[in-house]
Amino acid sequence: MKSQLRKKTMEELSALSNEDLLQKTERIYKYLFSLPDWQNAGTIAVTISRGLEIPTRPVIEQAWEERKQVCIPKCHPDTKKMQFRAYQTDDQLETVYAGLLEPIIEKTKEVNPSKIDLMIVPGVCFDVNGFRIGFGGGYYDRYLSEYEGKTVSLLFECQLFANVPRLPHDMPVHKLITEDRIISCYS
Repeated sequence: MKSQLRKKTMEELSALSNEDLLQKTERIYKYLFSLPDWQNAGTIAVTISRGLEIPTRPVIEQAWEERKQVCIPKCHPDTKKMQFRAYQTDDQLETVYAGLLEPIIEKTKEVNPSKIDLMIVPGVCFDVNGFRIGFGGGYYDRYLSEYEGKTVSLLFECQLFANVPRLPHDMPVHKLITEDRIISCYS
């Protein structure tokens, strides 16, 4: 069920025109940057997007412009754990499995979860309760089970469903931001 929903959503995303994508992402960024959660955050955790994900480079650049610390995830496939590391320049990045860009451990320092004020959580499909279907690794659910800061996901309306299949360990996000609205999922 999850894989079918993921596939259907990816097909819908690929059908969006570049112009549509640009207009919709601009509206999503506007909502994000207007959130008190964003404005009050000193440290933002975000992935470096790829493929059909909403581009995060503009988010990273806005954070830097506002003098916020940016940290990005480093996944450890052997332990299925993830940590966030401070990110300041592109020479701190390396390409790992599946074309993902991640921080180079020797060139970055780990950011303690308690220091992250706002985490932008990626996903493919979402429901109105903040539950998500990610890319299948489970890294975020494991991390979020111990993370106590604010969480938000950026998505297009076509990625939103009434319900997505969930397992007991799945962790919802606090807010969803689409091109049309901000949805508060739980407090």
